[in-house]
Amino acid sequence: MASCAAEEPGEEPGKGTSRRLPLCSQGEDTGGDAAPLPAQCSSQVGAMKRRDTVALYCDQLLRGCRAEDANEAMSKYLLEKLKVKEKWLGIWKTNPELFFINFEDVIIPFVGVLVEVTWKPPQSSSSNLKASISIAEPFSSNIANIPRELVDNVLEELDHCVPLLEVYPIEGQNTAVFDIAQALDVVRFFYDFLWRDWDDDESCEAYAALIEERIKIWCDIESGIIPAPIGHRFRKHLEKYKNMHLELVQYQSNIKEEPSAEEAVECWKKYYELVMLCGLLKIWEDLRLRAHGPLTPRILRRRKGYRSDGKPVTHIVAKTMTAEMVKDFSVDTLIQQHDNLNLALDSCYSGDNVVIFPGKYKAVNLSMLTEDIIIKGVGRPEEIVVFSEPTHESFVVSKGQNVKLMHLTLVQQGTIDGIVVVESGHMTLVNCILKCEGTGVCVLTGASLTITDSEITGAQGAGVELYPGSTANLEGNKIHHCSNFNSSETSQGTLGGINIKVVPIPKLKMKNNHVYSNNGHGVTILQPTDQLSTVAEGILEFTASGDAEEDTVSKLIQDLSLEMSNNTLDDINSISVVNS
Repeated sequence: MASCAAEEPGEEPGKGTSRRLPLCSQGEDTGGDAAPLPAQCSSQVGAMKRRDTVALYCDQLLRGCRAEDANEAMSKYLLEKLKVKEKWLGIWKTNPELFFINFEDVIIPFVGVLVEVTWKPPQSSSSNLKASISIAEPFSSNIANIPRELVDNVLEELDHCVPLLEVYPIEGQNTAVFDIAQALDVVRFFYDFLWRDWDDDESCEAYAALIEERIKIWCDIESGIIPAPIGHRFRKHLEKYKNMHLELVQYQSNIKEEPSAEEAVECWKKYYELVMLCGLLKIWEDLRLRAHGPLTPRILRRRKGYRSDGKPVTHIVAKTMTAEMVKDFSVDTLIQQHDNLNLALDSCYSGDNVVIFPGKYKAVNLSMLTEDIIIKGVGRPEEIVVFSEPTHESFVVSKGQNVKLMHLTLVQQGTIDGIVVVESGHMTLVNCILKCEGTGVCVLTGASLTITDSEITGAQGAGVELYPGSTANLEGNKIHHCSNFNSSETSQGTLGGINIKVVPIPKLKMKNNHVYSNNGHGVTILQPTDQLSTVAEGILEFTASGDAEEDTVSKLIQDLSLEMSNNTLDDINSISVVNS
């Protein structure tokens, strides 16, 4: 069998493959008869334990290592394990694009084939290692009807050499193969989550600290301390950066001679986008993802202010306007009718009112509220339903001095920021129903929020999150079934109904609220470690069980300007202090 050369950076195996087939349904006969794939080695270890082991290995391997030497360190570690066993069985997992021409239409994460791996030490010390593979017996794949001939043809075009990290050893072999499986997991983890191409100038001490911090971020995402929508957003940006970096490398490599003016401009454009995304990722890492991403302004729209004539306009949103709709308005009311909520919001100046009649609506412009307006539903909130746009990260974002939403149901679909984010100024919610899918209502530093007679449910983070220096007044609300992100165990991530970050101290006034059925506590006070008089692992709970604890919570409530009266807090503990 031909020996495998090291893979060149940016190389995409299989490009130019011509023997691809349309992707058929599992019931369609394409001449294939593949057996199911056996289990991978990694299944022998509990998923959580295996991930913790992988992270620990990475931390140990890279300790005392300069960033520029990290690739070499990972290669040496992997080669040490590989030299013990020359042949072993594994599952080759690769891009469906190698085999099928319309795989985008069906959700197939990979094509897997059972192969025999023949390992020979590479001639160079490149970190892009390749393995020699051949189809193992019996012919097995996760695609039951894939033709064996097609797999043979693809492997021939690849010279039977594939990236080593695409091969996953199967269980039931000896301990040497199990060690190889673990080593491959470690290296994959490093390149998937820890490696950054901008690290090369870091010293040993600085790089070790960076790696440790990134492992902490990853652990917090996995355990649920960082809510799932936030972790998803970070992973999405990281993946986007890697794809853009590869795209730039490939574009540059395709320029054979002196670049033309157009090619030079395109290169600079791609490079600038890459630098901007790199800066954003650095901010995320510096902030440890404790917010819902970098606290940079989401709204770039210029505020229009009041109309020059000082006369407010009432914008009616309904498919058809009837005389019955306007009978209660005074004769001098200026009215504009819209069948589209987006257009109504786009037409608003400060002082205007938007009146929405029963129906279902979408409005991207809710994420750019800069004017002081009132948005009001006519009827019960269940009758006026506004859905988020799944392709946008934000739903309702306010930067006006005084924005009010009344008698509406907001349904979050796909967006991963808070269902309502108050960036600055003051926002009021009255008799609204907030059905969250991502995080709940977020009040950023310096902003203020009033919520009365409303309901917040389904948030994967806390129902209400108060950032340092913010203000909130909650009265007569129901906050329930929040903090519902997946977590392997009760952790700091289960922050319950209301989450308060205390440096500098925010202000919270609560009256006649019912906080119940949340995954965590009624009110969670998130305080930095160096602010706590007692440090312990996990959650520091202060309940009525001891005078010292009562005194601590009482002092925090006093310091926080936390006013509470006639509230019902039915979760694990009514108030809890968390070490952040």
